Amino acid sequence: MSKVCEYFFAPQSPYAYLGHARLVAIAKATNARIEIRPCDLGRVFSGSGGLPLAKRAPQRQAYRLIELQRWSEFLGLPMNIQPKYFPVSGDAAARLIIATQIALGTDTAMTLTGAIMTAVWVDEKNIADTDTLVGIANLLELDGKSLMKSSDTPAVQAEYDRHTDAAMAANVFGAPWYVVDGEGYWGQDRLDFVERALNK
Repeated sequence: MSKVCEYFFAPQSPYAYLGHARLVAIAKATNARIEIRPCDLGRVFSGSGGLPLAKRAPQRQAYRLIELQRWSEFLGLPMNIQPKYFPVSGDAAARLIIATQIALGTDTAMTLTGAIMTAVWVDEKNIADTDTLVGIANLLELDGKSLMKSSDTPAVQAEYDRHTDAAMAANVFGAPWYVVDGEGYWGQDRLDFVERALNK
């Protein structure tokens, strides 16, 4: 029986972008099943004492940029560490991912998630913009307009709220956050531990 990795993330998170492709590869190599849980990082921060980027101390903001550059170079992933549209709300993108998962399954939703993250951190697109999100989905040969319409429903919002509630119940305080066998791992730099847990 394959193990499950719960994947709590916000689609605008730079560290979720840096870890996303590796998580997909690890899940494939370990025959694990990913449960995607896009969540509202603002609510998670408010419940855990975290601060949005603009409210962090200047030295923390400066060091964050250094770390992003280091990880981008180390992983060989392209990244604009100060993209044009950031900070940006991830709510619309998260709901689109949820609608896609409901309609087309987890694999397709994970592919869309990667494309949305790349849109922020490589292509400098505004993922809070509906037309931009529709365009990203269309490039994957999905029906972006239909999925966007589905994402704007009470059922999808309820699922988004449920994922956020689950994150808070699991003591999540940042993104990405992975849970395997009830144990949480914060950050893409913990993926080695996630892989070991999935291999147990």
